[in-house]
Amino acid sequence: MREPTAVRARRRHPGARTALRTGGGDVVSALVLVAHGTRSTKGVELIGTLAEAVSRELGAGISGPGTEFRGPWVRTAFVDVLGPSPSEVLRDLDRKSVPAVVVPAFLASGYHVYQDVPREVADSGHPMVAVTPAIGPDPALARVMAMRLHAEGWRPGDAVVFAAAGSSDRRARQDVRSAADLLADRLRTPVTVGYIATGAPHVPDVVAGLRNSGHNRVFIASYLLSHGLFQQRLHDAGADGVADPIGVHPAVIRLIATRYHTATRDLVPVPNR
Repeated sequence: MREPTAVRARRRHPGARTALRTGGGDVVSALVLVAHGTRSTKGVELIGTLAEAVSRELGAGISGPGTEFRGPWVRTAFVDVLGPSPSEVLRDLDRKSVPAVVVPAFLASGYHVYQDVPREVADSGHPMVAVTPAIGPDPALARVMAMRLHAEGWRPGDAVVFAAAGSSDRRARQDVRSAADLLADRLRTPVTVGYIATGAPHVPDVVAGLRNSGHNRVFIASYLLSHGLFQQRLHDAGADGVADPIGVHPAVIRLIATRYHTATRDLVPVPNR
């Protein structure tokens, strides 16, 4: 697994003594959940629901008179379509003297993860930010996808199409293939990758090809986070069943929490020279 990368300070974090702290006095890093952005109301709601669930998983509480801060702030940001942007959220956290861990809520790492997110971090000027790997691919997601397929009625012997949004970035396509391999291992059956938007082969073509090769039942495993336009397109692809998107699942929540805890070890300020 790729190690988290950190953007470290070349000066001590300003106002660190007033940053949020645990009962033991340690500075608590905020978690910034970064998503692509969408015009789909369901997609936006999912990211908000996911952030709330991660907040509960991390034990976030409310600080105030007579209370103790029990966990990190969890904020959401988007790299496209809508705001706030990651740089806006990070600048706000910097003004509050709160270190940050950025978790890209992407299922594959392409342009947005390798270019947009680092640029947003740099533009923010925040001196204490760690950026984790994207949440996918990961065995935890494969487990959720397998559960979604079984719930849809998939049985061993049925063909499986691994449906991803698609990307022009070869690194993202490699991540999709890796994720498909994880699902195949989980199901103990071959899966065939198909793309919904960018890239080939397209999902309907894969479904048709599997039918032509003699498969009676073809199911689609959705490598998407939420319902929306792309998920709807899958229902028009001619398969016998379409599994629900990954969605807000305890395994996904734990995965994000684990990314956060791993990355906080990188948040060590570098003193002035």
